[in-house]
Amino acid sequence: MRGRDMQAAAEGGRGAEGGVSALEAPERRLVARYQSGLPLAPAPFSEMGRAVGLSEAQVLEALVRLRERGVLSRVGAVVRPHTVGASTLAAMAVPEAELERVAAQVSARPEVNHNYEREGELNLWFVVTAADEAHLARVLAEIEQACGHEVIALPMEREYHIDLGFDLEWTR
Repeated sequence: MRGRDMQAAAEGGRGAEGGVSALEAPERRLVARYQSGLPLAPAPFSEMGRAVGLSEAQVLEALVRLRERGVLSRVGAVVRPHTVGASTLAAMAVPEAELERVAAQVSARPEVNHNYEREGELNLWFVVTAADEAHLARVLAEIEQACGHEVIALPMEREYHIDLGFDLEWTR
């Protein structure tokens, strides 16, 4: 599983098999248009549908399909670090034989929103978010206790903003 998204693996994501290249045109338009923000409206899915030529029900069905295929891991707000609550990047050194089990335990935590295997001694990296620093410290300690491996917190010192959007407006 070198370099694979451990959270997607734990959630049953299939990567490239059902990935972006297999998207139908309406799904591609939906993801392309809304990957960087959803409408703040009383009926956001209806508004999204109008913009891409789908009904509200079709938008919801498409989002469920994309989630089931592992294309989307979640639909929701992304809050800038340290504007609300607390967060940190964390890493663990996990023996290969335990990696799947530990990754699944880490991914099961609602406070964990990314979880990746990496090469090197510190081979499991994840991001933890919490309501405040005390809750964050508790979560890190609980993960360490449950998994039996030291968790190394690597808090952000400075943010360099990047746009994580992908150009999906291509044709087959």
